[in-house]
Amino acid sequence: MPIGSITRGTTGTNRLRRVDRWIAAHPSFRRADDPLVVDLGYGASATTPLELHQRLLRVRPDVEVVGIEIDPERVRLANLSARPGVSFRRGGFEVPLDGDRRPAVIRAFNVLRQYDESQVADSWALMTARLQPGGVLVEGTCNEMGRVASWVDVTPEGPQAFTVSLRLAELDVPSIVAERLPKALIHRNVAGERVHDLLVDLDRQWAVAAPLSVYGPVPVSYTHLTLPTTDAWWRSRWAPYH
Repeated sequence: MPIGSITRGTTGTNRLRRVDRWIAAHPSFRRADDPLVVDLGYGASATTPLELHQRLLRVRPDVEVVGIEIDPERVRLANLSARPGVSFRRGGFEVPLDGDRRPAVIRAFNVLRQYDESQVADSWALMTARLQPGGVLVEGTCNEMGRVASWVDVTPEGPQAFTVSLRLAELDVPSIVAERLPKALIHRNVAGERVHDLLVDLDRQWAVAAPLSVYGPVPVSYTHLTLPTTDAWWRSRWAPYH
């Protein structure tokens, strides 16, 4: 039986474009002998696996994307949109694939957000155990338009990097990402937790650079902020690495 629960399935066109581009540039994907990518929990339509495949094709023409959903009706409907290089199947965090194949990348977006925080570590362990050597799990969340997003790169050794990705035009403060933190972090955004300190620092630096905004948003900041992690960082619940 698939491991997991049926989630709301909310999805949308171009919602995951930011993380799609991240995966397309990721060494785990670009250097893979078998560029197999799993879109786990793709939701109520086939939109995100199809878009992911289209973007990854520009980098690796031999890419294959497998959409995995726990809801059999969603799988049935998605299979109506299957095409060469994109397939769909029922499953959960156990990541079922044919034979002994293992993915280079598992993308699980807006999935664990709907679970309890206590379930995150076990879910990560199940998914990362399915990766091919050098593979990565990209797990995170975003808002409905895909303009506010954050995610973590996870390997069997634990989390490796935390990324914040924002649309800078019309951005008030970077800490808007607080409402779209990964499940492992979202309840930790309180005084005394280092992820909270990180968001406070981001807002402070944004304010300092605000006079440059007359030249456009790019001189003020970058679209993505990525922080490496260490074992100590993981044990201390996502402290920023310095």
